Amino acid sequence: MSDDLFTAQEAADFLKVKKTTVYELVKRGDLPSTKIGKQLRIPRAALEGMTGAAHSQPSAKPPLREGGRAGVILCGQDSSLDLIANQVTASAGNGAVVLRSHAGSYNSLTMLYHGKVDLATAHLWDEKSGTYNLPYIEKLLPGIEVTVVRLFGRTTGLYVPAGNPKGVEGISALTRSDLVMVNRERGSGVRVLVDEKRKAMGLSPRQIRGYDDERTSHIKQDRPVTPGKVRLAMVAAAVAGGPADYGFGAEAAARQVDGVDFLPLQLEWYDLVLPTARRDEPAFRAVLDFVTSAQFRRELARTGHYDLSQTGRIFEL
Repeated sequence: MSDDLFTAQEAADFLKVKKTTVYELVKRGDLPSTKIGKQLRIPRAALEGMTGAAHSQPSAKPPLREGGRAGVILCGQDSSLDLIANQVTASAGNGAVVLRSHAGSYNSLTMLYHGKVDLATAHLWDEKSGTYNLPYIEKLLPGIEVTVVRLFGRTTGLYVPAGNPKGVEGISALTRSDLVMVNRERGSGVRVLVDEKRKAMGLSPRQIRGYDDERTSHIKQDRPVTPGKVRLAMVAAAVAGGPADYGFGAEAAARQVDGVDFLPLQLEWYDLVLPTARRDEPAFRAVLDFVTSAQFRRELARTGHYDLSQTGRIFEL
């Protein structure tokens, strides 16, 4: 164990909980983490914060360190964020360690506001304006000047059983009493999209069968500590094997599950959010340089999952 980064077992001993509890805290985004090679590591400052040993004010949050390098916490669930964290941390001479927290979009922004993370990500649809993210950023981060970097677009839509035996047709599925859906957890970008569409259609949750059946991710992880290593799409799996007739999520997750077809709904934009006042700090600058680089675009292009037409676009709010 280094002075500042703990293994999962060491973190469990520190918190006096089971090792599986540490994995669950990481999975939920309540405990920041990073990986050294393939090994999970938990920063001491995060553990002390959970036990009340650390100062509670965001401005007094102690810097996370590893080998004398400054650490920042990047929050969000897309697997591309693991690429960012690993690449920036591995780059020689940038002085940065990027740790990962895995909360959904809405919670990611509120955690940034409360100083629990340093960089947030979001894909939050606003039905009234017909845009992604910026209305929520302005509401959830009042009084904070932020820099928003567009990372990529990706297609979100509906998962249905292979062959679409019940003839599901897009968002109108919400109006059909013969269908059962499976939902995402509150605060996730997909859940906000579905909530916004439902509200615009004049429907209440009680009118939609399965609306309260929530799954915590598009993907089920082979181990809770390794969100980038996916084995099964949780929402898609509930559609493929029952009990649900449809669910909502990203196209990429549907590709990981046999017995599921994907019905495109709309293109969503996934953005990185950071306090403008900190953008010239070494760790923040290293992240910004990477996500606006040709290398980042090449890495994303290899997956075939992303729309890169606006990658690197910057908004100042």
